[in-house]
Amino acid sequence: MTIAVGDTFPAVTLKRLGAAGMEDFDIAAFLADKKAVIFAVPGAFTPTCAQKHLPGYISQADAIKAKGIDAILCLSVNDPFVMKHWGEVAGAEGKVMMVPDGNGELVQKLGLTLDGAGFGLGLRAQRFMMVVDHGKVAELQVEPVAGEVELSGADVCLARL
Repeated sequence: MTIAVGDTFPAVTLKRLGAAGMEDFDIAAFLADKKAVIFAVPGAFTPTCAQKHLPGYISQADAIKAKGIDAILCLSVNDPFVMKHWGEVAGAEGKVMMVPDGNGELVQKLGLTLDGAGFGLGLRAQRFMMVVDHGKVAELQVEPVAGEVELSGADVCLARL
């Protein structure tokens, strides 16, 4: 079942790279006292994700945060090393938090998986944008076509805040 507006964001502990190396990241606890935007991409460094989706959020980060958003998270079913490097290459530091869902556990709990097996990608995240307000889903826009950024891009997010 797909998560919906009004639902509580699921409790999942992810792995990410921190200053001291690999660390646990309890995403639900992180979101419990914040208003945050989460946007998901099917894959780091893939053309639409790297050329359209992430750059929009990086360039619009200040405007989005000015609307009362405490954090912007980029979620992808990729390992922590890839997500950290992608964030560094893209210039996301201080603007967009790169969140790896290495095992796809979070997107499965959200009901927002994408079967990329036909492209050799396995289980991935559907492309979406979500606003989570103190642990509750306040907005959800899911792209009907994975290669499009019509409903989940930074400009749409900014207009809906």
